Amino acid sequence: MSIRRFTLAITGASGAFYGLRTAEEILKSGAHLTLLVTRAGFAVLKEECSLNWHGNPAQIRDMICGHFNVDPVKLAYHAEDDLYAPIASGSAAAHAMIVAPCSMGSLSRIAGGNSGNLIERCADVMLKEKKPLILVPRETPLNEIHLKNMLKLARMHAAIIPAMPAFYHHPRSINDMVDFVVGRVLDMAGVEHDLFCRWGQPERDDR
Repeated sequence: MSIRRFTLAITGASGAFYGLRTAEEILKSGAHLTLLVTRAGFAVLKEECSLNWHGNPAQIRDMICGHFNVDPVKLAYHAEDDLYAPIASGSAAAHAMIVAPCSMGSLSRIAGGNSGNLIERCADVMLKEKKPLILVPRETPLNEIHLKNMLKLARMHAAIIPAMPAFYHHPRSINDMVDFVVGRVLDMAGVEHDLFCRWGQPERDDR
């Protein structure tokens, strides 16, 4: 069976933990991951997660692999301006692409078909190849422009999963709330996980 490959982008919205947790679970599943981060995304990672990933692409990849304790064979990194990366082509499209968190600026440019950077180009590839594109917007309140862009993308069969944790599973920590959102993302991407108790299931004792 072929190895599943995913693309994950972290943009400049608050909520970088969603992207990191998603990456961790994808790698845990045995799939290969290509990680993309915008300049603003790196700033949020530093501000919210104390991760100062900087340097040339090879150095940043090594830092990312060290953070996740994963073999570099399983994790690729490309700079946001690297439009020659394999994933920029439909012939090398991933099984699914996730943008978590997704800023309203990135969402707008994806909705408009703007391929100004590698993240936007990869999202465009997913739409044209009719492969899963999952966006996790983290903004509130939402204005009419935001809502119209989400509707436009939903009509193109992108999945919009706002960072809205549920409470029926009685979260006990911020991690529990993050895991609920990430679990819903992974459900949509077809990645098995055990991050939260589903409706009707007994509560877990290992939290």
